[in-house]
Amino acid sequence: MVGFLLKKTFFDLWDNLFRVALLNLGFLASVAVPLFIPPLLPSLPVLGMLVLGVGILWCFVYLAATALSLKAISDYGSFGFGDFFMQVQHAWPSGIVMGGFVFLGGILLRVVIPFYLGLGSVIGLLVAAMIFWTLVLGSLSLQFFLAIRARLDTKLSKIIKKCLLIFFDNPLFCIFSCVYCLLTLGLSIFLGFLFPGPAGVLLYLDEALRLRLLKYDWLEVNADANRRKIPWEVLLIEEREKTGTRSFKSFIFPWKD
Repeated sequence: MVGFLLKKTFFDLWDNLFRVALLNLGFLASVAVPLFIPPLLPSLPVLGMLVLGVGILWCFVYLAATALSLKAISDYGSFGFGDFFMQVQHAWPSGIVMGGFVFLGGILLRVVIPFYLGLGSVIGLLVAAMIFWTLVLGSLSLQFFLAIRARLDTKLSKIIKKCLLIFFDNPLFCIFSCVYCLLTLGLSIFLGFLFPGPAGVLLYLDEALRLRLLKYDWLEVNADANRRKIPWEVLLIEEREKTGTRSFKSFIFPWKD
């Protein structure tokens, strides 16, 4: 299943190279606002803080709208940039919530954990360790937050519940996905974050969730089946047919096929 997931993600990224690059370019432009404008307003600190806060929140709203748009690619379709701007009105609540989670995680990592470690006691060390592993669990679970919002549900409580369910039912898969996303972002640095970039990461997460849901559809029909022996070869037959196979030549010169 993982091999096919990587293959399909690569195919979809390649087929939508221009769209992915433009989405990443838009994200870079969004990040530039809170990063560069506040320092230009030293005499207006309140306005600078306002630009910083609104700019950061917009970045997460942008990512949420990107996730909603990329769902079409994962489903063997496409989207226009008019569709992207329409998704913003649906994406802003989940984007703000995701931004809140990241902000809370940053506070815990930069302020709370160092505070307890600074106590120099066993209790402080245990509390710091507990918070740290809670952050790890939360990060592994919430990596699918935007994908679940785009594909399954809009209610915050249900999205969080499904994030946790997916993690505890597929811990190794979630760890692999997290490592893949980090490596993808690392690779993106050498390409100016234009490709694969954040959009590439979000596309992978949606592809991963979409294929993983085939497992639950199958288990719903086969309730007595062994959950550890999922017939992925059978479940992916239709997906493999839709995705197809390609030669290196077809990637570089698709018009010659």
